[in-house]
Amino acid sequence: MSWLREAAHRVDAPRKAVRRAWRRQRLQRQDHKRLMAEFHAARKAGKEQEHPGPPPTGFSLLPWLLMGMGAFSNLFQGETPNAWIGGLGLLTFNSLYIYVVFRAFHKETREALSTRVALGLMAVVTCGLAIGYGGSWLLFFPLLGLATGAVLRLSHLRIFGTAVAVLAGVVSCTRDGWNGLNIAYATWISTMVTAAILSLAEAVRELRAAREELARRAVEKERLRFSRDLHDLLGHTLSVIVVKSEAARRLAPGDLAASLAQIADIESVGRQALTEIREAVTGYRDGSLATELDRARSALTAAGVEPSVRQSGPPLMSQAEALLGWVVREAVTNIVRHSDAAHCDIVVSAGEEQVQLTVTDDGTGPAGAAGPAGAAEATGPAGAADATGPADAADATGPADAAGNGGGTGDGTGDAAAGGTPGRSRGTGTGTAGGATAGPGAEGVGGTGLKGLTERLAAAGGSLSAGPGPRGGFVVRAQLPVAAVEPEPDAATARV
Repeated sequence: MSWLREAAHRVDAPRKAVRRAWRRQRLQRQDHKRLMAEFHAARKAGKEQEHPGPPPTGFSLLPWLLMGMGAFSNLFQGETPNAWIGGLGLLTFNSLYIYVVFRAFHKETREALSTRVALGLMAVVTCGLAIGYGGSWLLFFPLLGLATGAVLRLSHLRIFGTAVAVLAGVVSCTRDGWNGLNIAYATWISTMVTAAILSLAEAVRELRAAREELARRAVEKERLRFSRDLHDLLGHTLSVIVVKSEAARRLAPGDLAASLAQIADIESVGRQALTEIREAVTGYRDGSLATELDRARSALTAAGVEPSVRQSGPPLMSQAEALLGWVVREAVTNIVRHSDAAHCDIVVSAGEEQVQLTVTDDGTGPAGAAGPAGAAEATGPAGAADATGPADAADATGPADAAGNGGGTGDGTGDAAAGGTPGRSRGTGTGTAGGATAGPGAEGVGGTGLKGLTERLAAAGGSLSAGPGPRGGFVVRAQLPVAAVEPEPDAATARV
């Protein structure tokens, strides 16, 4: 009884294949309707799009079975001896043909062993029918060539396509003489043309999918570029505005003129930030190291940090200046927000092949970390500010580095206590004690901004290191080739 179940399973296999093909055809029709709707919508909007067209399926090869109508009519006209053998052979050939062509449009099923075995059985059945009956039955050879081309496509097509054509020619000439060469030629043509058309259609669809993927990646890269630049722009600018606002508030009761000067600086910084954001959106912003150094002096002075800026060497290319400008901006922002420093040195030293930027402060930095690695020093409850100030001082809220100036990341929130001079809040957070050093492609330098700068400099052939200085404080050191060119951002350089 097992052989009966196996026979029933083999007979039922073509029917299941047809059902699966109908389901695929229904899904493809739905996709085609959606693509056509998008196409017509684009045309109404004045945007021409390439007509996608439906993908080829096994149904596109079924009409060729009409070539066997001559053999089918011979069965009913009594021109075929042993008609029941011919009918069984015709049914077997048609079933194998349907099974093969519907599996030929999916790479996994096309390359499966069962498909190749079914194709071999088709060749055996075709040869048997052609030798036994001849005449119209020889037209099954072009159908065999069509199925061969659909399955093999361009892989080993020259060898197997020629073999099928030679086989058709030998059998046809043996049965019907030299007229069998026409069958051989038709078999070879059907094999090659089918393989070429289906391979071309598949290549066109792969190219269209690749083009859509490239367009999607281009949009994603531009989005990442904008998010990275926006982080670097607003992080520094908002820090400067906060520091100058605090200075204006402290100076207002006793020195109104100095307070107004700070407010004027806030207005200037805000206008410049708007300009830079507009330029970042359009993609035409070029950083200037000299401009960033001037802004660093202003921000450090307003924060009560004494700046010292030294620059030596030949002029730099615009790309190198832009990258170093980002480093100055991020390092100064961290000093203003987290370091509690009194002095800051910025040194730019350019040589013939390489330029080095060093930003050093004498603040607490990572040396102020206590307890377990990465825990920030804080007094009172977790997150309370370690600061003293007048009773009406505003709440100090903002990100606080666990290891000081760029040594880690965290969030700290605290209220200023009464009695004394206002100070900066140092909240609790997590980070890496002792700072970090990174070369090209390294991870873990400082907070979010320093990580992004590390990756950006590494992509341009440079390096960035950040960590505690030998005499305390914090040191940010950037090295960059003089001819560095900033590459397009990608997923690895845009973690902002």
